[in-house]
Amino acid sequence: MDKNSIWGLVIIGAILIGYTYLTKPSAEELKAQQTRDSIALVERVHNEKIEAERLAGLKAQYAEVKQDTVALKETYGVFASAVGQNEEFVTLENELVRLTINTKGGRIANVQLKEFQTHDSLPLLLWEEKNSKFGVTFYAENKPLNTQDLFFVEASGATSVDATTSEKGVSMRLMVGDDQYVEYKYSLAPDSYMVDFTVNLVGMQNLISRNTNFVTFNWQADLPSHEKSHKIENQYTALYYKFLDDEVDYLSISGDDEEDLATRVKWIGFKQQFFSSVLISEDSFKGVKLKSVEMEENAPVLKNFSAEITLPYKGNQVESHPMKFYFGPNKFKTLREYGKDFGGKDIQMHKLIDLGWMIFGWVNRYFVIPIFNFLEGFISNYGIIILILTIIIKLILAPLTYKSYLSTAKMRVLKPQIDEINEKIPKEKSMERQQATMGLYKKAGVNPMGGCLPMLVQFPILIALFRFFPASIELRQKSFLWATDLSSYDSIATLPWEIPFYGDHISLFCLLMAGTNLVYTKMNGQMQTSNQMPGMQAMMYMMPVMFLVWFNNYASGLSYYYFVATLFTIIQTWAIRKWMVDDNKVLAMLEASKKKPVKKSKFQQRLEDAAKQKGKK
Repeated sequence: MDKNSIWGLVIIGAILIGYTYLTKPSAEELKAQQTRDSIALVERVHNEKIEAERLAGLKAQYAEVKQDTVALKETYGVFASAVGQNEEFVTLENELVRLTINTKGGRIANVQLKEFQTHDSLPLLLWEEKNSKFGVTFYAENKPLNTQDLFFVEASGATSVDATTSEKGVSMRLMVGDDQYVEYKYSLAPDSYMVDFTVNLVGMQNLISRNTNFVTFNWQADLPSHEKSHKIENQYTALYYKFLDDEVDYLSISGDDEEDLATRVKWIGFKQQFFSSVLISEDSFKGVKLKSVEMEENAPVLKNFSAEITLPYKGNQVESHPMKFYFGPNKFKTLREYGKDFGGKDIQMHKLIDLGWMIFGWVNRYFVIPIFNFLEGFISNYGIIILILTIIIKLILAPLTYKSYLSTAKMRVLKPQIDEINEKIPKEKSMERQQATMGLYKKAGVNPMGGCLPMLVQFPILIALFRFFPASIELRQKSFLWATDLSSYDSIATLPWEIPFYGDHISLFCLLMAGTNLVYTKMNGQMQTSNQMPGMQAMMYMMPVMFLVWFNNYASGLSYYYFVATLFTIIQTWAIRKWMVDDNKVLAMLEASKKKPVKKSKFQQRLEDAAKQKGKK
């Protein structure tokens, strides 16, 4: 190496040594670096631990999922994939009805009648998802399954269907494969309360147990209270059913009841005071178990109804069970229109409205309802309709009222002569006294029962209207004067406590009805022929008080009708007494009748002969 190279190396070495000396870290910097190295080591160890725990968690989660999958497979078989999904809702509606259908169970979750509200202005729901059950039960791969627990998919892919312009429908499917599923088909026409409902079992013959010849459709619901009077509404809530070739029947209205029906059933109705949900079969239901459970008095729901319906299964590629749901009001005319089966035959859905037994129902159906509907056509105020209906009925019955009063007048003017007979003949000879009294009646041409027979004719109308008014949805939430709802009680004051059998309020129409009945009872008492039955007279005065208790919670429209009818009767009686029937003329007429020969029928002669023979003994 030459001299210059040696000096170059020496200079470079000096520079490196100087740089190293000048850049050497201080003691503080060395300490800080050691701290940073310690922290980094701790973080690395912590991260390695977290990663190890994450990997262990993933392994455990995978094992749990695998275990759950095995459990689901064991429980639900080929339907295991239809478990644990998110609920979605589909709306099917028209102008009258809104159905909310849940993908869980493919079921009708809520049923709302859009035209109506509850007494406290809330949407009127016939049933709600949280208080109902709806699904098909069957055995698949020897495992019991209920479709209510499984998730369906909407075949159409839509989330909302509006049936305001044309009939639309929703198809919900519980999928196993492309050609294997359970299907619920819903169809709703515009401006209709009727929903077509079909249960289809497609390609299930290899899944449903081969020895199965039926599947079971379960329908259950808690019926919520919609009206102001919970007690009265409960009295008109019952589970109805129609035999295929027989009459409509129902489970017990009070208390719990159940029936196992082997006879074919055409329809099943969950009926409330003013609204019903009715399931109708295209053919018939061949095996039905029905149950009604009454809730506690203060419960938010009235009763729980359940129907367990057997649907036949033959193992075909496609098994179809067409049905219909009626969701609507209990209006006689409406139920008659919708009460047709798939072939147009009358299935008597109008009998969901209890118009009364036999003659009482006939009076309502062929007399009261036609007049009421006629008046309803051009009068919007239902208080005026009830008033006119009352006047029409009282005018029709006016001849009977006149005949009844005339018969009472005849008995009244004969009272002095009857008193003479009683004075002459002692009480011990009761048969002789009775024969003499009857002889006087025959000579005078008086029928002692003449005053009762006209009242018996009026009695069916009285009872028929007692059944008609509380069941008439036309009066629901219709106001008149101080009554805000003619289908419920008209409270003018709330009591601080509840009186047994009476209630916790005061109904004014009920008070007016009781008052007019008291006046009419007093008027009748003044026209009685004798005071031989003071106990009966006391009972007559007790009747208005009993009416006050009985009708305080009933429909104000009914109390209003009875009030107007009784008031009209009082006016009629007063007018007849003042201008049409004079006691002196009646007595003269009876005296003239005595002079005429008495014509006895063979029946009367036999009665007299029998009485004489009994008197001799």
